[in-house]
Amino acid sequence: MEPCSCDTFVALPPATVGNRVIFGKNSDRLFDEVQEVIYCPAAVHNDLGKRFKCTYIEVDQVPETYAVVLSRPAWLWGAEMGANEHGVCIGNEAVWGREDISKEEALLGMDLVRLGLERADTAEKALDVIVDLLEKYGQGGNCAEGEEFSYYNSFLIADRNEAWILETSGKYWAAERVQAFHNNQDCPGASRREELR
Repeated sequence: MEPCSCDTFVALPPATVGNRVIFGKNSDRLFDEVQEVIYCPAAVHNDLGKRFKCTYIEVDQVPETYAVVLSRPAWLWGAEMGANEHGVCIGNEAVWGREDISKEEALLGMDLVRLGLERADTAEKALDVIVDLLEKYGQGGNCAEGEEFSYYNSFLIADRNEAWILETSGKYWAAERVQAFHNNQDCPGASRREELR
């Protein structure tokens, strides 16, 4: 079996030298899919009630969004990972469970990464933003360019003081605060995941 992995990891003080927070992610997306690193400045949105389009659906705009740096597949609105001006970092991985994965277009996990970064100045607030949006709009739709591939999402969310794991399936979710360090990992396809264990 070829190695495959999509990992996000975080290490927090006191597990790090110099009381630093270390956050990183690698991706197992298709080799020919263009990945962009983009910067989106902070913005004030005066036209409350206006909606804007994510990858597939429109969502309500908020009064203010924070500056973000994102790594994203060029074909979609969201991001696989990123950081904002307040030091919040988020990465996501695919997860599979017992529930059927929705092919109906809704928010992608990558949309939720970007929305969490744009709307939250702490890791815990980003978790709340993602959960609220998940419950309001749901998640679903094709997650790949040029082929059918859908999944639910796991998120690792960190700031300078703490980190959270957020696991989702449809509109269901569970969260746990990270103690010292954590690694989220996936490998496409449930059978391949089982082979790795």
